[in-house]
Amino acid sequence: MKWLGRLLALWAVVCASGYAQIEPVGDGKTPGPLKAQHLTVELVTQHPYVYPSGEFNAGLVFTLEEGWHVYWLNAGDSGEPPHAKWTMPAGITATDLKFPVPQRLPLGPLMDFGYEEGVTFPFTLKATEKAKPGKTHIEAKVDWLVCAQVCLPGKAVLGMDLDVLPAKPAEEKTGEEPVGAIGSALKSLPTPLPDGAKVSVNATPTEFLVTLHSPDKGEVWEFYPFDQEQIKNAATQRVESFPGGVRIHLAKAEELTKNPAELHGLIKLDDGWGYEFRVPVSTAAAAAIPGAAGSTANGGATAEIWGFLGLAFLGGIVLNLMPCVFPVLFLKALALVQSAGEERKRQRSHGVAYTAGIVVSFWAIVAILLLLREGGSQLGWGFQLQSPVFVAVLAAFLFLFGLSLAGMFDIGLSLTSVGGGLAAKQGYAGSFFTGVLATVVATPCTAPLMGAAIGFALAQPAWITFAIFTAVALGLALPYMLLCLQPAWTRILPRPGAWMETLKEFTSLLLFGTVVWLVWVFGRLFGEDGVDRAVRLLAGLLLIAVAGWAMRRWQGKWLGVAIAVLLIIGGVAIPLTGQKAAEEEKARWAPWSEAAVQQAHTEGKAVFVDYTAAWCLSCQVNERVALNSDEVQARFKKGNVVLMKADWTKYDPAITEALHAVGRSGVPTYVIYPAGGTAKPDVLPELLSKSIVIDALDKDLK
Repeated sequence: MKWLGRLLALWAVVCASGYAQIEPVGDGKTPGPLKAQHLTVELVTQHPYVYPSGEFNAGLVFTLEEGWHVYWLNAGDSGEPPHAKWTMPAGITATDLKFPVPQRLPLGPLMDFGYEEGVTFPFTLKATEKAKPGKTHIEAKVDWLVCAQVCLPGKAVLGMDLDVLPAKPAEEKTGEEPVGAIGSALKSLPTPLPDGAKVSVNATPTEFLVTLHSPDKGEVWEFYPFDQEQIKNAATQRVESFPGGVRIHLAKAEELTKNPAELHGLIKLDDGWGYEFRVPVSTAAAAAIPGAAGSTANGGATAEIWGFLGLAFLGGIVLNLMPCVFPVLFLKALALVQSAGEERKRQRSHGVAYTAGIVVSFWAIVAILLLLREGGSQLGWGFQLQSPVFVAVLAAFLFLFGLSLAGMFDIGLSLTSVGGGLAAKQGYAGSFFTGVLATVVATPCTAPLMGAAIGFALAQPAWITFAIFTAVALGLALPYMLLCLQPAWTRILPRPGAWMETLKEFTSLLLFGTVVWLVWVFGRLFGEDGVDRAVRLLAGLLLIAVAGWAMRRWQGKWLGVAIAVLLIIGGVAIPLTGQKAAEEEKARWAPWSEAAVQQAHTEGKAVFVDYTAAWCLSCQVNERVALNSDEVQARFKKGNVVLMKADWTKYDPAITEALHAVGRSGVPTYVIYPAGGTAKPDVLPELLSKSIVIDALDKDLK
């Protein structure tokens, strides 16, 4: 359903972009109420006068039709808060709009923050000594977005006449509290934390833990962030109460890659009041909650910890069935069948070595994770998949291993690590490093039952984290260990035969499927450049396929091994290089638009437009051979030429029209628009060289 959320968010943005075309209601002569689509808007004040050095409260009142809403300061997943732009006489100013405590407004997979039925946004009018006595007029240009299933932008121009008095009137009482809509709005504004209250925020890899200590707290309902893209707005907010406070569990936003230095938030209570706070974010483990579920006292493990240990252990067992782990376990089981004649003690020792490899590897990864987290990095289980280098190397290894299983070349059933010589050994070292490999390919997976256990573990002290992940490791090692402890159980496995070769080839499909997933992960690590980077990884895998052919062509010879190693290194290097050059190219070329071309001409600059597309091979060749060469780029810079790229990868009618205007109907097309915009555009040939581009620039820039 994420696509629907993005579609709705995009719709809100499109609606908001229409502000400039919406005709406002009102002419600035009246405070309202003015009727607009699905609401009325009105300007109200505490007094009809001001006086020098005085200030008083006013408000912008929205009254909404049923089912419609306007937005809080942070609108949530989509939307836009109301804005007011003031036109004031000299000596009178207005503060920004103040936003009362909002409510959650769910819409499909989205969660917005705002107000239904009606809301008043208070603000303060202030007068200085420069305010001249007499009649004066203030005016506000207001815009908003009102939404239900669709969103509609609106505008109004409100105005109000005020009397500027020479001094404070005698009848005005000091400290007089506003009444009506303004008074209610002021009371619904968030307040600072009361005396004796304290908020702390601890960050885990997946959550923010907001702990409120307050002797006079009401029942806490929910949390609202003032900043966007920090929490998953639509996620359930789990609240744990304890004597004297509460803790709120907030799922982090997917877009958040680094913890903010501080969290600016609003805690809403059951009576509609709210506490506003701004506190630093700590990466240290949160203190245990006394008397609440999940807490520990005096270092003793509670029943809940044992429950999570059980979940972790069962999750580790289930991990053996995951596509990224099962081939490793299956191949080790086949090796066990082949060695069924060995003495029982030796088989059991292999099981212990395999288990040790898994446990030691889990401990090493968790230790690294905790050390990096203490240093401020925000990492979760499977964090190594956030490293492009790790993903590329793992994909290359699994692809090479899959080629072996598919029969392209033979490295033996016991080959279960990228080093080959370690896990291929028939001794205990081979079993140990098979356990290491099982861990490497297992950690990116989160089997059923593991999610809650991992989330709990990463928020706990180090010893609990290690205990839970040790349970995962033991669960992962259990099936093979049981076969080693009870060799008689291998009788239930089929006898070795020709079927093993067929099944081995079938197992390669699981590895190739995992490689497809890793290519997708690799692309996602680079955001909008992900497709290009994924293609580079595929090109590297093609080179690795050639390495597999070399090992088959010169099986068992040093020549084949040497060629294969060089090709594998190249295959891994291809997807990891070129990022800096891509970033430099992206910085040089601005997106094309007709308006941008006109703006450049207004500034007296010539424009070079590269009409291109991702599927155009000639375009890519021209860019690398000519356009992005040092010589051509130097000539562009010398001539103060604005570089623009018109990307026609997806059909764009504006680009199509621009192509027709220069007599072309496809790409590649290269056009120099001379400075001033009056000279005829110069269309270059489809195939470029450095000299063709430089000569054309010399001619057109005279």
